[in-house]
Amino acid sequence: MIQFGLDRLLADPALRRPLAGKRIALLAHPASVTRNLTHSLDALAALPDLKLTAAFGPQHGLRGDKQDNMVESPDYVDPLHGIPVFSLYGEVRRPTGAMMDSFDVLLVDLQDLGCRIYTFITTLRYVLEAAAQHGKSVWVLDRPNPAGRPVEGLMLRDGWESFVGAGPMPMRHGLTMGELARWFIATLKLDVDCEVITMEGWQPEAAPGFGWPLGERSWINPSPNAPNLSMARAYAGTVMLEGTTLSEGRGTTRPLELFGAPDIDARALITEMQTLAPHWLQGCVLRECWFEPTFHKHAGKLCHGVQIHVEDPVHYDHAAFRPWRLQALAFKAIRRLWPDYPLWRDFAYEYEHDRLAIDLINGSPLLREWVDDAASLPEDLDQQALPDEAAWVAGRVLHLLY
Repeated sequence: MIQFGLDRLLADPALRRPLAGKRIALLAHPASVTRNLTHSLDALAALPDLKLTAAFGPQHGLRGDKQDNMVESPDYVDPLHGIPVFSLYGEVRRPTGAMMDSFDVLLVDLQDLGCRIYTFITTLRYVLEAAAQHGKSVWVLDRPNPAGRPVEGLMLRDGWESFVGAGPMPMRHGLTMGELARWFIATLKLDVDCEVITMEGWQPEAAPGFGWPLGERSWINPSPNAPNLSMARAYAGTVMLEGTTLSEGRGTTRPLELFGAPDIDARALITEMQTLAPHWLQGCVLRECWFEPTFHKHAGKLCHGVQIHVEDPVHYDHAAFRPWRLQALAFKAIRRLWPDYPLWRDFAYEYEHDRLAIDLINGSPLLREWVDDAASLPEDLDQQALPDEAAWVAGRVLHLLY
């Protein structure tokens, strides 16, 4: 039976002993729960040997109060425990000196999705940097990477760091939060006291979960549009849809597992993708579908789309499935079928006004340039991505805990 870092800390007084007499803060979100689904703030507050003095919430809030992207959360006092809850997605993204003064040790209990753009890992970087600056300790209570160990995507290029790009890593990094903390500390050369409370029994290569303990633990949305394991598997590709005019399924019950628009022919699109690079479509099933978003892009309009099916054990191949290439191929197929299609969405994305969202998401303009170049082929993108992926796999070995 798997034990997450939080479960181990709660169960073992010896693990908690170094925290005695210290002021403790917790950085958590809605999926920060125990085996019996108690929120980690409530579970830790119930321990007589710990002194909780503050809590922090990342994007979408400590308890999960914000449905859409780029909606800020305010600071408040927790009504149950009477401690301040500081928002790291409100007035500030990085903790202030006053916030850092509220504790001695910060416990980080965040469920990640295994994708560079997921902002919880950027928040992890920012709190590690602040802890180094202010002489505080950070304990990461480790959780599974539900997308498992596979690696995919171009490396973020120098100068492209942002709130959705925490550092030079590929789109799908294959690390846990604890391992990412080790990588950040090494890469940024941080002098910080950081402890990882590891999991016991995590098997990232084991079927059927391949990273997520399917059948053992309940899935809790770490963010409002992360409703299931299928979304987590597809996310390293479908997140790119946020930088396009296509719907990523927000406003439906399967967000970030499907995509489409009122003015595309999904059947023709799938055929073109299969013609262009059938080897990029392995490990899943693509199904033509129709959907009508109730909010967000194309709200109230009937969209013709494609759903990516990755839950069927007969068709899902964890090692073969490559969501980033699949989604890139969809963009390329649209360009070939409808060269003038207004694909790239020009809007302020994560408070950046001078760079296209698709480029911020990918950590460079390289993917967009490949899509828009009529002469480029799938092997040209492979030529750029494969060395990045190989370098990351080789470099991350030093930081693996499992």
